Amino acid sequence: MTSSIVVVTGANGLVGSHVVSALSERGATIRAVVRRPGTAPDVPGVEEHVGDFGDAAFAASVVAGADALVTTVHPLGGDADEQRRIGLDGTLAIASAAGDAGVPLVVHISTAGVYDRSPGTGDVTEESAYVPDDSNPYGVIKRDLDEALARLGGTTRVLVRPPMILGPGESSVWNTVQPAAIAQDESRRHAVADATVAWVHVTDLAALTADLATGAIPVRDDVSAGPVLGGCTPVNVAAPRATQRDYLGAVCDALGVEPTWDDQPAWTGAIRADRAAGWGWSPRVSLDEALDELRAGLRS
Repeated sequence: MTSSIVVVTGANGLVGSHVVSALSERGATIRAVVRRPGTAPDVPGVEEHVGDFGDAAFAASVVAGADALVTTVHPLGGDADEQRRIGLDGTLAIASAAGDAGVPLVVHISTAGVYDRSPGTGDVTEESAYVPDDSNPYGVIKRDLDEALARLGGTTRVLVRPPMILGPGESSVWNTVQPAAIAQDESRRHAVADATVAWVHVTDLAALTADLATGAIPVRDDVSAGPVLGGCTPVNVAAPRATQRDYLGAVCDALGVEPTWDDQPAWTGAIRADRAAGWGWSPRVSLDEALDELRAGLRS
């Protein structure tokens, strides 16, 4: 158990709420940052803090005396300007406030979407090439934020990079939002059957994040053993490779519609999570369990 004080932005979101629960299980005190009163998770150790984490005064007050900051917010539904304003500028504001306040650790939930996964690129590690400027705005903005955090001194920074995040919830992109679009739009039922679906379950992502934030995975001088003290360390967090036949097939099966398998080039590599494994992390939720959960949610 721990007595760590951890600030979590987006504490009522899919990832944020699971991180809060994982921190609570580890005995942490959690300053749950939300925009609306009464929306923080109702679990032991939570202190709700309502405000805009991009506001300098609020950010400074909420991180004061904390042991770690976990940032989870990115407005997926917004346009590029909103994504930059909230996801990039806001996150940088509170991360900078943490550094100024002497908070020793910032854990940022980034994305494997920062990597170029064009057909033929092969497996992806933390040293792989980033997406080019003309790519999807989400990946480009998250890339730019990661690069800005890498330039930000004053604290140890960890960039946690999950691929597709499976797990139930109204705001879950891959269990709820994307399946709803697939149900309504036949064109979204097209995919290359053997194309890679890189994924992780939200509970496994939250477990790694909480272990980092509470020091169960301590900072080190060697990146193979843990985040580098005073540095900015990316870490991929992914389960074993799946395919579109697995994911889209499961969604279409639950919805009672047929997928269409296209014949065209696609990325068939894997997200390598060797670094996370070296830190002691391994996924506990299997693909079969995650897809059974997905089907059950859609059928209900």
